[in-house]
Amino acid sequence: MDEPPLCFVLMPFGTRKDPGGGPDIDFDAIYEKALCPAIEDAGMEPLRADGERTGGNIHKTMFEPLVLCDFAIADLTTANASVFYGLGVRHAVRPATTLAIFAGRQPPPFDLNDLRSLPYVLAEGNRLDAAATAGLRSTVAERLQELRPLNASGVDSPLFQLLTDYPVPNLAHMKTDAFRDRQRYSATIKQQLAEARRTKNADRVALVESQLPALDVVETGVLVDLFVSYRAVLAYEKMLALFERMPVPLQRTVLVREQLAFAMNRLTQREAAVAILQQVIDEGAATSETFGLLGRIHKDRWSETKDDESTKRQGRSHLDKAIAAYIRGFERDWRDAYPGINAVTLLDIKGDAPSLAKKDELLPVVRFAVTQRLKSSKPDYWDYATLLELAVLASNADAVDHALGDVLTAVREPWEPMTTANNLKLIRDARAARAEVAPWLDQVIAALESAGE
Repeated sequence: MDEPPLCFVLMPFGTRKDPGGGPDIDFDAIYEKALCPAIEDAGMEPLRADGERTGGNIHKTMFEPLVLCDFAIADLTTANASVFYGLGVRHAVRPATTLAIFAGRQPPPFDLNDLRSLPYVLAEGNRLDAAATAGLRSTVAERLQELRPLNASGVDSPLFQLLTDYPVPNLAHMKTDAFRDRQRYSATIKQQLAEARRTKNADRVALVESQLPALDVVETGVLVDLFVSYRAVLAYEKMLALFERMPVPLQRTVLVREQLAFAMNRLTQREAAVAILQQVIDEGAATSETFGLLGRIHKDRWSETKDDESTKRQGRSHLDKAIAAYIRGFERDWRDAYPGINAVTLLDIKGDAPSLAKKDELLPVVRFAVTQRLKSSKPDYWDYATLLELAVLASNADAVDHALGDVLTAVREPWEPMTTANNLKLIRDARAARAEVAPWLDQVIAALESAGE
């Protein structure tokens, strides 16, 4: 039986800002609910890039699917740079079988108006309701079926249409078959890592790594998955060891450097972690996550020094630096409530008049940010944890009880509830010093600690 042709999907990951000013667009939902089933309906095998998850690293493992997959879909909705770059590479090497799509209210730039693109419709709030899902799935499947004859003849690439003598690369079956085998191998490895994370088993993660070939030939997505799998099972030393063996281009990505700093902080290598994040900031590549991690390091330093009379002044300096880093992270991306809630919490803990005034200024913005995320995307642990901390800061016991249930069911990695528990302890202790007592808070902290064990 012949293998089904591969269809590569170029599109953003996660939720992205709507260029038309509407709610965020959940591209994972578009892929999972509509594009992936449509590709299978057309008798093809779907494949999605890992490039954006790995910091947009462009190298051999990103070029291969662009060149070797029989078909490709490019979602141009947000004018994403990585998607447009990939579409250009695809058009340069494949005369046909590339389908461009876009959400109808966000048409592609004018210079692609001549490209035969497929508009699709999102429901109110930029969501995929049942009707929008069915419509996108059926039209994409139909268009892919129309493209199948072009796999042997015909042209849909503007470059090949313009340059009629432009040579078509010879893509040998041996090369495409080897690529397919590697993709299936990578998918198997990722499934094994997902199971190891689910069971919180560090030995199983290490076993997967031991079965890998030389790391410079392993798919980038697998290496990043392995890296964060060690984080999920609290094997921070393994993260550092793996980083040293990673290919240099992958080491230099912002995502990997951020996670390296995270691991170093957990191992109390604080100065080295700060140096890594500061380098990212100095390069102008910092994200809200970069500043959030920097804030966490200073918060840990403050926590270690705040109770010792000889280091209290140093501790206050770290508290101020933590607040400043968290505020910068929230200002970098107002939709990321994580640095925002940490800034608000530390301002409440600091407790002087200017800090409380700044807290009152930021708190409604943080609440709005997390509420919008809950409306427009798939909520994760930190969304619910943010609501829990906001309820604690408001001393609303009923809201705390409701939010705690959501938090406990959303836990993915054991360090997450432990982080939230530590935050709530800091709030409890600071308020106790101001004679503000909340007995119910101890029960909340105990439940979080139990979830993290």
